[in-house]
Amino acid sequence: MKIEILSDEYWWGGIVHEGVYMPIGRKDNFVFDFRDQGTPNQVSPIMLSSKGRYLWCDNPFCAVIKNGMIDTDEIVEQGEGYGTLKGAYLAAMKLHFPMDTDLVNPLFFTSPQYNTWIELMYDQTQEGILRYAGGIIENGLPAGILMIDEGWAEDYGRFSFRKGAFPDPKGMMDRLHELGFRVMLWITPYISPDSAVFRELDAKEYLLKDSRGETAVRRWWNGLSAVLDLTNPGCSGWFEEKLRDMMEIYGVDGFKFDGGDPNMFRNGDQTFQPSSAWEQTRTYGLFGKAFPLNEFRAGWKLGGQPLIMRLADKKHSWDKDGLNMLLPNSLVQGLAGYIYHCPDMIGGGEYLSFSENADSLDQELIVRYTQAAALCPMMQFSAAPWRVLDEENFRIVKQAVKLHVQMGEYIHSLAVRSAQSGEPILRLMEYEFPGQGMELVTDQFMLGDEILAAPVLEKGAVAREVKLPLGNWKDDRGELWQGGKTVSVKAPIDRLPWFTRMIN
Repeated sequence: MKIEILSDEYWWGGIVHEGVYMPIGRKDNFVFDFRDQGTPNQVSPIMLSSKGRYLWCDNPFCAVIKNGMIDTDEIVEQGEGYGTLKGAYLAAMKLHFPMDTDLVNPLFFTSPQYNTWIELMYDQTQEGILRYAGGIIENGLPAGILMIDEGWAEDYGRFSFRKGAFPDPKGMMDRLHELGFRVMLWITPYISPDSAVFRELDAKEYLLKDSRGETAVRRWWNGLSAVLDLTNPGCSGWFEEKLRDMMEIYGVDGFKFDGGDPNMFRNGDQTFQPSSAWEQTRTYGLFGKAFPLNEFRAGWKLGGQPLIMRLADKKHSWDKDGLNMLLPNSLVQGLAGYIYHCPDMIGGGEYLSFSENADSLDQELIVRYTQAAALCPMMQFSAAPWRVLDEENFRIVKQAVKLHVQMGEYIHSLAVRSAQSGEPILRLMEYEFPGQGMELVTDQFMLGDEILAAPVLEKGAVAREVKLPLGNWKDDRGELWQGGKTVSVKAPIDRLPWFTRMIN
């Protein structure tokens, strides 16, 4: 079906990883391919317009934008007459991904998160984890959620810590709790083939089968694995029991649910309950709801769910694959209903990029990345900032962390409100201020309806332009500004420009 793009109309689509290319206007050529199973982040089959229109399809579809027209390969639902981007979002949300009112743990918003990935990578050990956690406290950063990343187990599907590397995992957990951390453990729905667990689950028919009825062994970034068939209640019960045992035996508080990407599934797979590739990704997300401390990177039609959704790993760079992808993609997360969202690890979590630059890490980039994340709903460290930064830059990073903590109660209050209203916590300027020429502004954002953040995203910049909406604004230094115009703001390396909306 064909839909004409109106004059001065702009569109966003629910493909988070492509947020950096949005919005798309009448003169642009673009393809929103919701069928692409290679996308590394969350997807919702929705398109939203600055003129108060939306498109929705329960199934994956493709929308080609060319010559001022949107051409879809499926019959899609059209919502019309909602006036603004906000109006279109709220109408679509209420119909297609209404909010689950279960609340997310406040600690996600009030304290930083720390992930052991960049520091330890595949060599996760008790000694290394305790050293990392101790360094956080000793260097004056607040405790928060600590995520133990991949490499803690011998095999995928084994639910015990590697012997030798973890001589006393329960003691390690107790110590982390004493330091003030809540601890999450990396996990996937994958099972190492030719293992005892594989044989057990294969006999129970708990593993995904391909179109021929053979147990599927699929390639992912760590090699070849079988996949749990979580449409099978027996399988999901087995998986939940194993995770609950980890909580009971070791004191684990929650889980980082990695993997589950749609490219691990096929539409012809034989599952206990008939399920498309995309629906299997959704099933994995819904499984994680049972654990209040959760984090996901992949998702399909999971808008409105009480799930923490992190951006895909970013490169240690300033360009659109690194820092400059952070805000546009985060803002699209909100429009797709993934309102509890976390930026990628500060400085970039794509470990190959980080390793390649290990001898020449860009300290300015890490500082600006921290500032960009400071007024997001969540912020997450992995590379130890006290190790990779000099004293002055580390001081600036701690300053940004302090701001996030000071804003924590406000951010959490927004999350509580969002659980009722469905509104994003992080908002596009166009969402909050329609009709003021904000459609193309993606390098500044609103935190709720009161705080405007304008982080520096350009290397070497010591000032930036900020498009202030109508009204009166007070900046982070107490200076008053009249809105309705673009202003130039000084932004040396130790400043994150942000503004408070003054309500008369």
